[in-house]
Amino acid sequence: MKQKKSFLNRPLGRTLLVWAVQALAFTLTSLLINFINPKYIRVNSLQTAVFAVAVITLLNALLWPILSRILLPFVVLSLGFISLLLNGLMVWIAAWILPGFYLADYWIAFWMALGITALTLILSHFLTLNDDGTWERNQVLRRMNKKKDKPIETAVPGILFLEIDGLSTPIFQQALKDGHMPNMAKWIEDGSHVLTEWETDTSSQTSASQAGILHGDNSNIPAFRWYDKEAGQICASGDMKYLPIMEEEHSNGDGLLADGGASRGNLLSGDATSVMNTASAITDTSKFHTSDFGAFFANPYNASRTLMNFIGDIIQEKKEFRYARKHNVQPILDKHHRGGIYPLIRGAMVVLMMNLNIDTLLGDIFSGVPSAYATFVGYDEIAHHSGVTDPGAFKVLHKLDREFGRLAKAIEAAPRPYHLVILSDHGQSSGATFLQRYGVTLGDFVYQLMEEESSVVGINHGDESNEQVTFLLSDIIHNAKSGLLQSVAHKSQKKVEKKQAKHKEEHTHEKKGGKKEEDEKPDIYALASGNLGLISFTAWPKRMTLEEIEAEFPNVVPGLAKHEGVGFVMVDSEKDGPVVIGAKGFYYLDTDEVKGENPLAGFGKRAPDHLRRTNSFPNCPDILVNSFYDPETNEGCAFEELIGFHGGMGGWQTRPFILHPAEFKAEGEIIGAAEVYRLGKEWLAQVASSE
Repeated sequence: MKQKKSFLNRPLGRTLLVWAVQALAFTLTSLLINFINPKYIRVNSLQTAVFAVAVITLLNALLWPILSRILLPFVVLSLGFISLLLNGLMVWIAAWILPGFYLADYWIAFWMALGITALTLILSHFLTLNDDGTWERNQVLRRMNKKKDKPIETAVPGILFLEIDGLSTPIFQQALKDGHMPNMAKWIEDGSHVLTEWETDTSSQTSASQAGILHGDNSNIPAFRWYDKEAGQICASGDMKYLPIMEEEHSNGDGLLADGGASRGNLLSGDATSVMNTASAITDTSKFHTSDFGAFFANPYNASRTLMNFIGDIIQEKKEFRYARKHNVQPILDKHHRGGIYPLIRGAMVVLMMNLNIDTLLGDIFSGVPSAYATFVGYDEIAHHSGVTDPGAFKVLHKLDREFGRLAKAIEAAPRPYHLVILSDHGQSSGATFLQRYGVTLGDFVYQLMEEESSVVGINHGDESNEQVTFLLSDIIHNAKSGLLQSVAHKSQKKVEKKQAKHKEEHTHEKKGGKKEEDEKPDIYALASGNLGLISFTAWPKRMTLEEIEAEFPNVVPGLAKHEGVGFVMVDSEKDGPVVIGAKGFYYLDTDEVKGENPLAGFGKRAPDHLRRTNSFPNCPDILVNSFYDPETNEGCAFEELIGFHGGMGGWQTRPFILHPAEFKAEGEIIGAAEVYRLGKEWLAQVASSE
């Protein structure tokens, strides 16, 4: 028997309760302003407050759509701050219209609007209104009531692939156990979903993993960045100009989303026909670009909720950083990496990107797309800077669980059923950085090992978040219909890129022994990708052999292998083939022969297989360096300034997961990202055949 809804669960009841909450917030805000200065505001009675809320709501309904469209470029690029200015305008007009309600000037109205918004969110939270009922009313019902472009209803299920960037299986299990992710815990407990772990390739980072998951091929991607000897240039997974090339090289046209699917917030598109904030497809005019930025921020609910949560996350980061410094939480990054604009960047990753993805996925659900893949980067961002088990990281997981639960509920009203597949592209390992431990960067150390004067450029900047913001701004520039929006976004992007260039310069180590032209390549590149280092000698057009390296740079390989921060190095010997060298032993990959102590002990039983594959890549560096990993402390060290890291081998970074419906089988061990693609295609074929 269907349970009878209480009055407060009915639309009228919830509307009256929300109205009461807003009236209370209005009254409290007016009392606070009156306490500061009685000349600023006058509200004659509680009845006036109730009517004021009604007038403001009516003004929002009538004037907001017009004004927000006119000011749309600024609404988007201010992350909704202009929306708060508009809220202030509505309050000011209400004071002008309504007898018994007086405000001294517009700015009092602005602070009044800000206070009402903040207190409404706080009160709604404590009254458990925050914010499922409001969210459903503003997000789900709004789409259900749209008259145009109604999709044809079908019983054939679709699949939403929701990626939590950087979340390892052990951390996911801890979050489930400790109650941070109650929705997903319930799915597992009810038996609707099954948790399956998989293992990454050598390069445990997003570009390699997404190329494998979305296109079924991640060959010749040795790291996040590498030196391409044939092209004579550095290739970087965060380079928007290079990503379309990467996708073209790895796509056969039958990507995971090639069935008319949608790509949301990803590096690569999976051959989706509809994209939003997808880095590889931003300039691809052959795809349909869902530019929902304007519609998202034009909604006063979205704008206020996003901006207040954005501000809240900035405050949260500052509190967490202050606590970590006060209590000497180790490891910890310095102010250079967690100060400045970082709190703003974190807020964009944690709040803005998540809300945009969820909002766009709701549109996908109600338009009936057969499949969608979306990347949620908030956990990865916080874990990089604060640690994989930082309380702030678990708070983000709790927020994601809530949003995924809302998606699951919204699907009940969608024109087709959907299955949710939650997965990660890699995990993260942890520990103090190479620089923190030893006082030198990888580039510094390689330079110290050189007998003759040489130029060494070591790039160890690892913050991908600035690049994510650049992707978003670029998507606005290329696909916004408003010329003004394009212009403002372009100027904003230039500012971000300028900050990126400064960040790169500060983290680029270069020493020259002799005069070189500015545009001439250095003798050696020492590139960092998490705890994976790639050493390339630019004067050699092909990959150097161990014998050539020993003849030209005799101290480099033994010096790296013996350093306590290095677990192993891999080089290609003309005599013995690929060989892995540690401080006290050798592993010959062609024969699986070990001399001395096994340098791959502790890196997993498949480490030799992964390294053999990487060694076969044309882009494999002259020397591949992997940091140490201590199984007892579960620590390694990044060659970048990140205390939660991924990119190589060792620890939880190679242990991502898939939480999938029980009817989707995942038998046997899943090794490599391309196997996840194979499973995904099988599941899509399975639901398509259920018609």
